[in-house]
Amino acid sequence: MNDILWIVIETSIKAIVIISLLLFSAAISVYLERKISAWMQNRIGPNRVGPFGFFQPFADVFKLFMKEDIIPDGANKFFHGVAPMITLGIAISVYAVIPFGDPINIGGRVIQMGIAPQADIGILLVLALTSVGVFGIALAGWSSNNKYSLLGGIRSTAQMISYELSMGLAILAVIVVAGSFSLSDIVTDQYSHWNGFRWNIFIQPLGFIIFFVTGLAETNRAPFDLPEAEQELVSGYNTEYSGMRFGMFFLAEYANMATSSAIITLLFLGGWTLPFNPELIGLSVGSWQLGAFQFLVFVIKIYLLICTMIWIRWTLPRFRYDQLMNLGWKVLLPLALVNFLISGLVVLLIK
Repeated sequence: MNDILWIVIETSIKAIVIISLLLFSAAISVYLERKISAWMQNRIGPNRVGPFGFFQPFADVFKLFMKEDIIPDGANKFFHGVAPMITLGIAISVYAVIPFGDPINIGGRVIQMGIAPQADIGILLVLALTSVGVFGIALAGWSSNNKYSLLGGIRSTAQMISYELSMGLAILAVIVVAGSFSLSDIVTDQYSHWNGFRWNIFIQPLGFIIFFVTGLAETNRAPFDLPEAEQELVSGYNTEYSGMRFGMFFLAEYANMATSSAIITLLFLGGWTLPFNPELIGLSVGSWQLGAFQFLVFVIKIYLLICTMIWIRWTLPRFRYDQLMNLGWKVLLPLALVNFLISGLVVLLIK
């Protein structure tokens, strides 16, 4: 009974910490987006609220809390209210199976760096959960009883279905190379060869490009932001949302950016590992110091990818819808199939 109680307490603490860090990460991502876009456009950006405008995202959230929550007369009130909860809830729940580092030893007890990082089918759970996220957007578009919202929801559904196929094939190629569905095993496989420098980005460069592009499309980031498309659809599926319900969609977008970056880091960039033995800098295996170092490395890689996504958003124009579909079905899908077949053939010949 004591072990069960300890597991419940440990899991609860981890969940609270992860959710808090994810929401704080979303605030930092918003700040980075506004500052980087300002720098690229020769502007100053937020510089009033807090030092260097750092507290501007928190002021924005407080403002959204104070806004009136308006539901259109013709809307389906239940689904209109549930849709943003589904979208944000799915974005957060994915982190249940994401590992943040190797297990650490505290007081003779082995602590996993994550809620369920050793899940044997971790990557399948990630794919399953992210696939459900589209239901929140589709419900938001339909339940708002607004033609612009409905078009945004339909666009998002078609876009996610189209690009999930290529994303899944890119992941399958990595699974074939690693020989496991576990995210922890995939990271370990990248570190256990070539003195820790066999990251999958070097042996799966095409798979990395395909996954990164499909990750942008799955998170509705520019140049794949057709579901929102302000010039055409006002704001797409969230046109009829205000107050904190709109804020939940806003947070979900940046949480999904962090999720996509975390998965890319685990699959292609060696996760929390660096190409050298941590004992060379005095960090022993299983120590909390090594756990903190690995977590820091993991977070830095995530934010480098987030900054790249922001850079792409403010550099490239939005695709036309026919270009979006052609890229997904006529370019990325054939390339993903070829990459998967070549990966399987190479593994078969080598092993």
